[in-house]
This record gives sequence, C-alpha cells and structure tokens, in this order.
Amino acid sequence: ARSGHPEKRALPACRSPDSLPGLLTVCLLLPTCASKAGPAFKPNILLIMADDLGIGDLGCYGNDTLRYPGLGLRVGCVCAHAAASLLRSPGMDATHGYRVLRWNGGSGGLPQNETTFARILQRQGYATGLIGFLGQGLNLRHSSDQSNSNSGFDLCLECHPGWPPQVAVALGGRLWLSTQMMALGVLTVAAGKTLGLISVPWKFVWGAASLVLLFFGSWFASLGFVRRWNCILMRNHDVVEQPMALESTARLLSGEALSFIQRHKPGPFLLFVSLLHVHVPLMTTKEFQGKSQHGLYGDNVEEMDGLVGDILNAIEEHGLKNTTLTYFTSDHGGHLEAIDGHVQLGGWNGIYRGGKGMGGWEGGIRVPGIFRWPGVLPAGRVIQEPTSLMDVFPTVVQLGGGQVPQDRVIDGRSLVPLLQGEAEHSAHEFLFHYCGEHLHAARWHDKDSGRLWKVHYVTPRLHPEGAGACYGHGLCPCSGPGVTHHDPPLLFDLSEDPSEARPLAPGSEPLYGAVLARVEQAVREHRRTLSPVPPQLSPGRIAWKPWLQPCCGHFPFCSCSQDPALREA
Repeated sequence: ARSGHPEKRALPACRSPDSLPGLLTVCLLLPTCASKAGPAFKPNILLIMADDLGIGDLGCYGNDTLRYPGLGLRVGCVCAHAAASLLRSPGMDATHGYRVLRWNGGSGGLPQNETTFARILQRQGYATGLIGFLGQGLNLRHSSDQSNSNSGFDLCLECHPGWPPQVAVALGGRLWLSTQMMALGVLTVAAGKTLGLISVPWKFVWGAASLVLLFFGSWFASLGFVRRWNCILMRNHDVVEQPMALESTARLLSGEALSFIQRHKPGPFLLFVSLLHVHVPLMTTKEFQGKSQHGLYGDNVEEMDGLVGDILNAIEEHGLKNTTLTYFTSDHGGHLEAIDGHVQLGGWNGIYRGGKGMGGWEGGIRVPGIFRWPGVLPAGRVIQEPTSLMDVFPTVVQLGGGQVPQDRVIDGRSLVPLLQGEAEHSAHEFLFHYCGEHLHAARWHDKDSGRLWKVHYVTPRLHPEGAGACYGHGLCPCSGPGVTHHDPPLLFDLSEDPSEARPLAPGSEPLYGAVLARVEQAVREHRRTLSPVPPQLSPGRIAWKPWLQPCCGHFPFCSCSQDPALREA
C-alpha cells in the first residue's frame, strides 16, 4: 500500500515537497562552486524535517512577515506517513480509518525488519543519528522486546510528545458528557424512588451511583496519566525522561545535534533531525515568545529557524559545508484546524487549497524543499518539477554508495540527476495522492506540453460549508460520509491554476476526455503494483496495552528525569 507523499512548489525563490503524494520544487541556496560532477566521495547527509509547517510560512516561498536568519531564506502537504515514506520504501498501512499512532504502549509501528536508508548507509560505513520525533511507534509484541525506534541509527534520541491538547480536551469532553448523562439517570431514578413513582430497591440506586463514580474516577485518573505515559524522551532503547519537559526540549535536541556533528566530523555521517516544531502545543522558549507578528505560531516558527541556523553554523564551523548535503522539508502542509478559540495555531499554506490531512488538495501535500551543498549544487536555482518525499530514500542511498532493495517496487526516484542538472525533468510522470488507504487524487506531468494535470476522485466535505478546512473535526476524514466521490472526477490544470480554484469541463478544455482517460490508465497500472503489507494502524495494533507501556520507575507512576546539566548543555 502507498502512503501519502509530500510535494514541493516554487514561489519567487524556492520550491517544496509534500506528505501525501505530491509535487516538489527545490530551493538551492548555497554559494556556487565550480564542480557540478557527482561526488567521488561519500558526503555527509543532514536531513531536517519540520512538523506541520505550511509552505506559505517561509520567506523562500513568499512570506516576508517572519524572520529567517538561520535558514537564510528571504524573498530576494498524518506525520507518520511522511516520515515512513521518507525513511524507507513502502508506506505504513493506514486502514480502519486510523492514520496516527496515539499511544506509546501499542504494538503498531514501523516493522522492525523494514529496510531504512539508515540501515543501508550503516553498511556503507556511515555513522547514523536520529534526533527528534518521528511518530513511527515502538512496534513491540512483548514487554521484553526492544523498540524499533533506532531503525538503523547508531544514536536515537527520540521524543514522543503525546496527544495534542485538543485531542485530550475533546476526549475528556465526551467522557464528561457521558458521566453527566449517567449521573442524571441515577438522580432521576433516585427522585422517582423518593416520590414513590418507581419501585426499585435503594440498593440498586446506590449501586448505580457507585458505578458512575467508578467510571468518572477511572477516566479522570487515566487522562491525568496520559502525559506521563505518552510524553517520553528515549535514548536508543531506554526511557531517560518521563514525562518529558517540553519547554526545554528544543534546546536539548539542538545540543544533541551539535554534539553528534562534532563527534562524527571526520565522516561520513547521516543525521536526521525530526523537529517538534511547529506542531501543537507550540512549546516555545521565553527567548522567542512575543517576537513575531503572528502570535505563538510565528514565535515557534522563528525558534525553529534559530535551531536550524545553529545546526547549519556547526556544519560551517567544522569545515563541513562543502562535504555535506543538507535538506530541509516538512512532513505535510499546515494544520488549518489547529485553533484555540479565535487564535490560529496552525500554519499558512499560501495560495494553495486545503491543509494537513487532506489527501489531494495542494495545501496538504506541497511542502518546502530546500537543498544546500556548496560546490556541488548551484546557488539560487529553482526546480519546477514534481517530486516526492519518497524520493529522499533512493537519493540518500545513491549518495551513500548503497543500493535500494530489489525485492519490491520502489516508488521514489533519485533526485541526484535532477539536482545536478543532468536531467531536465523529474523521473515522475505520475504521482498518486492517498488519504490513508484511499486514493484521492492523481497528477500527470505531461512533459511534451509542459502542462501539469490534477485529477480528484475524492475530496473532503469541508465544515462549515464554504470553509477552507474541517473545523471542529480535528482533521478531514479520508472516507465515509465526510467525503465526496466525484464521477466524473474533478480536473485542474495546475500549470495555469495552482490554487485549484477553476475545475475544467469538456466545454472549456478540449483535452478533458483524453486527460481523464490517460490518468485513469495510469491509476490502473499503479494499482497492479500494490501488494499487501501488515496493518500497523488496525484497532488492535494502536490500542493501548499496559504491559507494553514504556516506563521508568514503577508503573503506573512512571517518572524519571535527565541530569539538568545535560538539558543545559
């Protein structure tokens, strides 16, 4: 099964990838040097992925209201699937309507035998490190199992921030409503008994009241433990902080990244930094609070830029900039439904329609894609070609001297020829955009005419009607009554209408029938390449299992903390 693949787009100076199948444009920002030939050595590889960053949030893509001194960008496309498609070949199967792993104490996640680019590069002599949040689950079967969170990484410092606040609030609200309804029922029975209207024993009334109190106590206590159980910091297989101190995690992750670069500067190394920024709850240090023009979200974006700037400065200070490929992206588009009252907590997707969790609309699948490699990649170049986060897997493997698996279909294509100017066009003629397990859209890049066609088979029903997102629902659904199936499908020409505002019709587009027929043929061919994978997001795999709960100390009062000196480092 395929998962969503992020795309990219280009505004005045850069370009982007996305998280459901998508398009990508690339921003090459470093000083140009003479050599454009492929490296005869194994370069260091630095991958930096933001979480929920909107493509319209970066100066490189037209935003002149936020500061980006760290990224050096100024004008002058649910999380787990993007990371999964970036790390390795097949996507994590999203069935039964579930798209994320909500509990650390679950048995779902990236299969332990999956071939990741980290494992391939380890065999090529690379030191490998993963720092940050991936959302790939621990994939445990027994309490004695070791987690898979170091899938090919020598160092794995992973933070699991737990449920977003709005999820816990929504669940708590539903449970509280259920408690009130049950309590009202018990009070009604008690009143009827008192007035002689109902003939039931008082033992029954008191028993029912006790059950209501037990129900309330159980869920109220459990929600109080959610942060303790679900918000953890792990180093390789060990929990080192529980609950995790979110307010200082950015500084901790930055320090770990700088330390990794210093230790492995002789190279070659692969470092994957998967940021918590800019996912809610937008934990931002005091240094950046109130600094932007866009509230807490803008503050968090600018803090992210500062963190990335520190990492890039370390690359330069250690004399590694000419031997290091750096790639910055996001897992998907901004989260439009992330709001607190009237305050927007999610990102801006620029001119593009839709956002995070929408399997087909451009705002959910176009993400920033910025490459940096002085001496190899020419500075300031913009590539207006459709690419995908799936392409990172074969690109990294090729640069590291490895070979992609030959026992399966690899959807990604190496970006090396495109980046070095050896190829004029992306190797992707078609890209297929999924929402969970459901194909929502497909795009066709007609290289003869240069036109970029987009066909929508399914679109979410936005709420309220006429809005730009599914407000009040957390995310738009992939299937069921919350989506519309289009027959005939919607057709857009993205080369003329990137905002997907004007669907074409037979009367307005002479090639309407021919384009739909060609894309439908490609969809049939694509589906013949699909093969089943173990369901990682089934109800049984994502359900919380107390015996699998990572815990330091005594369950359920799991508690431990790092040496404060390590957090200050």
